[in-house]
Amino acid sequence: MTRWYREKKKEHFYKEAKRVGYRARSSFKLLQIQKKYNVIKRSDTVVDLGAAPGGWSQVAKEIVGENGTVIGTDLLQIAPLSGITFLQADMTKDSSLGELESILESKKVNVVISDMSPDISGNYSVDHARSVYLCEQALKTAETILNLNGNFVCKVFSGPDLENFINKVNKKFQVVKRFFPPASRKSSSEIYIIAKFFRK
Repeated sequence: MTRWYREKKKEHFYKEAKRVGYRARSSFKLLQIQKKYNVIKRSDTVVDLGAAPGGWSQVAKEIVGENGTVIGTDLLQIAPLSGITFLQADMTKDSSLGELESILESKKVNVVISDMSPDISGNYSVDHARSVYLCEQALKTAETILNLNGNFVCKVFSGPDLENFINKVNKKFQVVKRFFPPASRKSSSEIYIIAKFFRK
């Protein structure tokens, strides 16, 4: 067992996720975003991009309740979760967006959330650029499927391209905030962009 894994197992949010049955510690990040910004409401339709292993989808489903809809997408296959639809797809491809739209069947989407992350290369400028690219793809998806006044959340790595991306989000949403959830590791360079009230 590596030192990294031992430390991870000791970590509060990791243990707490195991205790309450969430598939990932990142579930608590979405709970903290929700508590502060109230991005998801009961009975909403939510699309979760980069959903594996399903932790954010679990939280979203708890919030939207029985009458709400949660659809998660990821490159990886995700083990089934009751009441949630998973699509194995690459959301950087237009064909995958088409697949998602056919699953939605003209449903109005209230919220798009994205915890997508690139494969970490170890070269920070490369990882930052890839992270921004994934966020731009998430924004493109949101622009295509979000209902008027819908909300958008995405994770991005801090760096020189961040401001340019936030400017793009600002043109599409009335309110845009940056948030570093307490559940994020203190050493992490990730930041969450919270965008509310989509201008269709």
